[in-house]
Amino acid sequence: MGFMDFFKRLLKGKAFKKKHVRLGIYGPPNAGKTTMANRILRDWGFDEEMGPISEIPHETRHAMERQNVAIEHDGKTLNIDIIDTPGVTTKVDFHEFVEDFGMDEDSGKKRAREATEGIIEAIKWLDDVEGVLLVMDATVDPYNQINITLIGNLEAREIPMLIIANKIDVEDASGSAIKDAFPQHPVVPVSAMTGLNMDKLYRGMIKHFR
Repeated sequence: MGFMDFFKRLLKGKAFKKKHVRLGIYGPPNAGKTTMANRILRDWGFDEEMGPISEIPHETRHAMERQNVAIEHDGKTLNIDIIDTPGVTTKVDFHEFVEDFGMDEDSGKKRAREATEGIIEAIKWLDDVEGVLLVMDATVDPYNQINITLIGNLEAREIPMLIIANKIDVEDASGSAIKDAFPQHPVVPVSAMTGLNMDKLYRGMIKHFR
């Protein structure tokens, strides 16, 4: 290996082990990103949650950050800054908020506008993260345009990712469907709501990002 190759690997963090990483939590709307962020904070000693959750899409419309979260597993520690980003989608239609969630037209249009701004903000944050927890809803067919676009973007930027198959506590959830759809990346099935398999996620985070 030449010096320039080594230097490039060093800059990418592949030639040494990191103990502090900025992790973005990404995924489609309502995949459970903020629930995941709240779970991580609670598990590691934070009294204040990252943000509120809602059945209405795009509850998170601005990125939120918590710094210096120390997670541990098997005697190893990883310090992370967590950035909970707005849900990424390929289409935002105010009619959805009006017809499906009972908002008036002005509120629906405002929500749609803020959601669109949030998507742009989420993409911009990719310039400032060193790894991504990509949250997918295990009750939904994973092979869709949103997930494919997100993974392609992360691969193009060479950002390490760990896919989280969330909501496996739900009866019709299938973590294996996500593994089959994206076999090139590690997948951890969990329930951020109940805490099921979170120990496996923390082990995976330390192994993958440390």
